[in-house]
This record gives sequence, C-alpha cells and structure tokens, in this order.
Amino acid sequence: MKRFSDRLGRRMNRAAYRLSMLLAAAAIAVFALPSAAMAEANYYADCELERVICAYGERVGLPQGECMTTSSTYHSTQVCVDYSGDHVYVRDGQADGYGAAAIVYSDNGVAHRWCANAEGAGTWVHCNFNWVEEGDHAVAGGYIVQYYDERMTQLWWWNGK
Repeated sequence: MKRFSDRLGRRMNRAAYRLSMLLAAAAIAVFALPSAAMAEANYYADCELERVICAYGERVGLPQGECMTTSSTYHSTQVCVDYSGDHVYVRDGQADGYGAAAIVYSDNGVAHRWCANAEGAGTWVHCNFNWVEEGDHAVAGGYIVQYYDERMTQLWWWNGK
C-alpha cells in the first residue's frame, strides 16, 4: 500500500513540473518577440542600412492613388502610391502569418523605402514618406518571410510625378 507521503510527493513533482513548463512558455513568449522599438527599426535586414527607411504603416480604411495587386505567388499584396504626398498604402492579401510589404525604390536620395503591414490579412496600412520627385522610381510588393528573406515583385515604375 502506498503511503500518503509518497502520493503527496508525486503530486508535488507534477505541480512543480507544470509550473516550470508554464514559466518556460511565458519566457519564450516574452523574449522571442522583439520589442516595439526593435521591430520598428529592424523588421528586415535592409532596414539597418543608411540608404533605407523602414516603417510599419498605420491602419487606415481605404487607400488613395495608383494601385496594383501582386499575384497569389506574392500573397496578393495590394500596393497604392499617392504621388501628391509621397504616401504608400499596403494591403495584406493573405492570412498566412507573414507581413505584407511594399518597397519604393528611388535613384535620388534615399534608395529604398519599406512600408510593412503588421495589422493582418485584409487590412490596409499607410506610410508617409518624402522622396525626391525627379528621377526614376519603382514600386514592388510582396511579403517578408523572416529577417533575411523577403518575396517581392516589381509592380510599376514612374518618373517625375
């Protein structure tokens, strides 16, 4: 026959094990996610470069400007550019856990401007940049897989708008 102290010891071991697993899961959740400040500046490797500006867009209702949508290969990301104010809008077209993004390339001034959508599928975000109107510009859309891996496709280019 098992003694009361044996049963109590097993229960205490199980409780300690469960508590340690809970604490480990909480630590992973807290330390695995970057802080807001880290995420803002460094969601993609290029964001560390001087010639690049990266921003998380602010959620908006509807976009303005010229728009295009990527193919399903690039997760149906929609990108709009309002030339009159240097505004970029990005819509995440697929619920897949990856953030949609757009890049505006410029051959004058800052070379790349990234606008990322961290709001989730079906949402629009807005980034307000300031680029030099003269020279060639190009727009690409797609999604970020991880820090060193993005999937983008060029959508259109313009000059002088």
